[in-house]
Amino acid sequence: MREALTSTNTRESPESAPTCASQVGAEFIPAGVLPGMAEDLAVSEGRAGLTVAATALAGALTAPTIASILPRADRRVVLLSLLGLAIVSNLVVAVAPTLAVVLAARVLLGVAIAGFWSFALSVGVHVTGRAALVSTTVALGTSTATIIGVPVSSVLGDVIGWRAVFLVISALTLVAGGVLWRLLPPVPAQPGAGIAMMRVVLGNRRLVVGVVVIFAAAFANFTAYPYIRVAIEAIDASVVSVLLLAWGLGGLLGNLAGGALSRWLRWAATAGPVIMACALVLLGTTEQTAVLAIAVVLWGVGFNMVPVTTQLWVSAIEPRRVESAVALQVTAFQVAIMSGAVVGGLLVDHQGPSAAMLLGAGVGSAAAIGFASIAVRPRAA
Repeated sequence: MREALTSTNTRESPESAPTCASQVGAEFIPAGVLPGMAEDLAVSEGRAGLTVAATALAGALTAPTIASILPRADRRVVLLSLLGLAIVSNLVVAVAPTLAVVLAARVLLGVAIAGFWSFALSVGVHVTGRAALVSTTVALGTSTATIIGVPVSSVLGDVIGWRAVFLVISALTLVAGGVLWRLLPPVPAQPGAGIAMMRVVLGNRRLVVGVVVIFAAAFANFTAYPYIRVAIEAIDASVVSVLLLAWGLGGLLGNLAGGALSRWLRWAATAGPVIMACALVLLGTTEQTAVLAIAVVLWGVGFNMVPVTTQLWVSAIEPRRVESAVALQVTAFQVAIMSGAVVGGLLVDHQGPSAAMLLGAGVGSAAAIGFASIAVRPRAA
């Protein structure tokens, strides 16, 4: 893996974190401003929640196809264009008169996020030659976005309005684009990128099974995560803001742990779902605030190990076809976000938040068994 993923250029790649943070922050902003958005657009909160599902659906369709559409394009130009698309999306949402316009704009954001994630690892490794560093940095940006996207956007939405929040994230994305433009050199596409590469990757049975396991790990989280506020309020409403922040801070620790443990990749990939499953069991069964706090922090740690370790996992399995391998990982995440939120919502409506937490725990345990069962070996050329 190291030889296949190493470039002669080994400078650091600090542009990864702010660009990922701005995009993923935009993806989850609706969860923080949902009541105001629904009221302003004259729709139910359930319908307004489709703004997250629309983004995930577009991402799921984009990730496995974008390299085929742009097989030879300079990846620097592609990444800058995707950031521009995200800015347009957020600006349109900020002025949208109807839910239909918001959903159309959020589809654009899904394209931007999935495309960016599909190329970020291979571009970062080309520049730095350090896969674990790049994956950890990208995931740190995601955790920062988690902290910003829900609790901070919720507070800002109450103060300046939900539309202004999208203007703020547009400005942050523009700044991130400036950083990327200034620091990232031209990056050629991987040799053979496109339909042919994806076809070869899909023929790797071990990778395909692993992608199913990655879906399970992400599904376990997103069955529960959209309803974390509801679950916390059911136990102690006075600590909601503090524990949402604690989840994000636990996520920062999880990102760092995932990168630090990447030399033992099989077991690092297993550990994330194990920790997450234990946390969700605690959260789904406790009535004590102290246990609740421990569970929330552990949940943040466990899940946020998953993006780091799974990016490295698919890259280790297909070191010569990283773009396509990571594209499948991104697709698994986007489908999990969409389907997990729907299934979790049905459980919350009919059985309460504990049911969603316990389902997440069960699926997370299955994902852990899956990772432990699959050897991490590079595929032969």
